[in-house]
Amino acid sequence: MSYADTSSIADIKWKSFFANPALQELIDTGLAYNHDMLVALKRIDIAQKQVWQSKALLLPQAGIQVAGQVSRPSDNSLSGISIKNFLGKSYVESYTAAVNVSWEADIWGKIRAQKDIVLTDYLRTAEAAKAVQTQIIADIAQGYFNLLTLDLQLDIARQNVVLSDSFLVATRYLKDAGLTNALAVQGAQAQKQAIELLVPQLEQSIALQENALQVLTGQLPGRLDRQVTLADFPVPETLAAGLPVAMVSRRPDVRSSELSLVIANSQIGIAQANMYPSLMIGVGGGLESFIASNWFSLPGSLFGLAAGSLTQPLFQRRQLKAEFEISKLEREQAVIEFRQSVLRATGEVSDALVQSDKLKQQRLIAIGLVDTLQHAVFNAQLLFKSDMANYLEVLTARRNAIEAELNLAAIRRQELIAMVDLYRALGGGWQ
Repeated sequence: MSYADTSSIADIKWKSFFANPALQELIDTGLAYNHDMLVALKRIDIAQKQVWQSKALLLPQAGIQVAGQVSRPSDNSLSGISIKNFLGKSYVESYTAAVNVSWEADIWGKIRAQKDIVLTDYLRTAEAAKAVQTQIIADIAQGYFNLLTLDLQLDIARQNVVLSDSFLVATRYLKDAGLTNALAVQGAQAQKQAIELLVPQLEQSIALQENALQVLTGQLPGRLDRQVTLADFPVPETLAAGLPVAMVSRRPDVRSSELSLVIANSQIGIAQANMYPSLMIGVGGGLESFIASNWFSLPGSLFGLAAGSLTQPLFQRRQLKAEFEISKLEREQAVIEFRQSVLRATGEVSDALVQSDKLKQQRLIAIGLVDTLQHAVFNAQLLFKSDMANYLEVLTARRNAIEAELNLAAIRRQELIAMVDLYRALGGGWQ
């Protein structure tokens, strides 16, 4: 892994943070084919279309109308008699070609606020996509480290199967020489079988983890090729979290909550503006005639109109006031959710920092414990061959050594996962 001189590891791009090519390729595949990521990108596309659509909110609405109508009233009706006397025929024609333009004067800023809400919602959608990307990167990295840990534990188990087999053979020789009994042979054989049992269990866990990673990256379940080991991913001695004030400012989910608060504030302004009068202005003009041959005769067929209306809601006032009060409550809810997101993010960062610090201490102790127990196994075997220790002491020493080696591998995995958790909790990984 690569770490620049930075105040926070969240400032490091994920390809620099996870510098191993194999892991980079796996993450790239996940970002390209993970279905959660694809859904998030589609949401961004939809939000972009909505932003483009919102740009027309402040523009007037225009329409073109072309209409023709022929009406023939009854000859015995008043309309029929009047038309026949006036036009000399029993029907009346009407032809219109007009352009109408209307718009609402944004006196109270309601329309502009609606446009701002659409834009803010687009930004919130983009932040949500970043949060999905950050989580996918963290999940893939953690799954990969789990897989490498299982590989290491499988190697440890297989090596100890070989060692246990050697001890079993030596115990049989000692029994044949009359230096020990059948119980010692049975104990050595039982320990070998117990270690052999770990092999298929670990192989099963490896296959399941490989399938999980393949699905996470949008691929069919199957074997995952890898040419690296857990030792190729050292944990740095220090992990900078940055200043407390800016510690979670990069988190996409925190930014999304902040944008939700901005939208809630705008909704209050719209709800308040709905209680005030609305001014509608309309103009129109075109050609009109009741004889088709004179339809486009200029200037006689020209007509025009202009209108304005001021609408003040009366009977809906209670409903509008209720909507205004609801919008204020929704803003208070958005404030609480924003504070909660900040607290949750801060808590996750604090937890990851504590884990990183304490796991480093555990790793140092576990390394010393493994070294001590491996020497204990070697000494116990020498003493057993010299008839200065019984077989139970050898079996106990070997069992303790295996447990210590497996535990050391698990601690290394936990360290790497804690590092990834800190990187994700700080909002890194979406650049």
